[in-house]
Amino acid sequence: MAKDIKPLRTRIKSFDSTLHLTGAMGLVASSKIKRACDSMYASREFSDGISEITMALAASPECRKSPYFGLVKKATENTEDEADVKAQEEPLKTRLIVIAGDRGLCGGYNANVFRTIRTMDAYEIKPIGKRSYDKYHQADTEDENEETEEEGYLSSEHYSYEEALEEAETCCKDFLEGKIDRVLVVYNRYVSIMSQEPRVFQLLPLVKEERAKELGGILEPAPDVLLEELVPEYFACKLYALVKESFACEVAARRMAMDSAKKNAQQMIDNLKLEYNRARQSTITQEITEIVSGAGK
Repeated sequence: MAKDIKPLRTRIKSFDSTLHLTGAMGLVASSKIKRACDSMYASREFSDGISEITMALAASPECRKSPYFGLVKKATENTEDEADVKAQEEPLKTRLIVIAGDRGLCGGYNANVFRTIRTMDAYEIKPIGKRSYDKYHQADTEDENEETEEEGYLSSEHYSYEEALEEAETCCKDFLEGKIDRVLVVYNRYVSIMSQEPRVFQLLPLVKEERAKELGGILEPAPDVLLEELVPEYFACKLYALVKESFACEVAARRMAMDSAKKNAQQMIDNLKLEYNRARQSTITQEITEIVSGAGK
């Protein structure tokens, strides 16, 4: 029995170290939750405001032929030429912007995003977050030089509006030039601190909302000109808001994962201590028995 005590003591120390580590990570996540949620709500409010203006402009008759609705390609495909028919059968060139976390140990947060992408046909993937970058950047940098790879990844925690605007200008330009047919964002939607859901949001082409009301009054410049100038800002605001929402989901998921790990570690320590005490008691009993037996002889 004496041989069983040392391994038990080693396992107890190991789980005790895990308990301290998960507890510390849980406290760090707790300290970040309020700031992350405040940033998410502020960016969501601003994004909803600019989205309402953009959809109101899109509802005007002057904007019906805007290229941001993907009408340019449809006009060229509306012929009886065989080449156009073949082009119409080709799959859409979809650029996916994948938002994941910078770190692990956050439950199924990252796995849910990657699982969603498996069912999607992506022409190109733009990663945001270190986990997303580690998984997808190799496929995107095959034809690029080493300097591009050394620039590093876009952090989901420290993502800035300037970076979102730069991505928006690039995507809008590529969309108008016909290099891509649509832009989708894969992210996690914040439901509550205990629940986060993977979602896909379409940024381009624009999708008209049936409830959107046309802006009244006289607009200067014309609504179609305003829409073309506003779309990159709309794209950047929406992307920035989705990144902030994803980061809030990451922090909340890590907090819940660490709480669960802490409870499991504590339960394992209690079970091992009980087993250790039983083994120790058995060893002491055996030693006393041997002493008594030796004294009797």
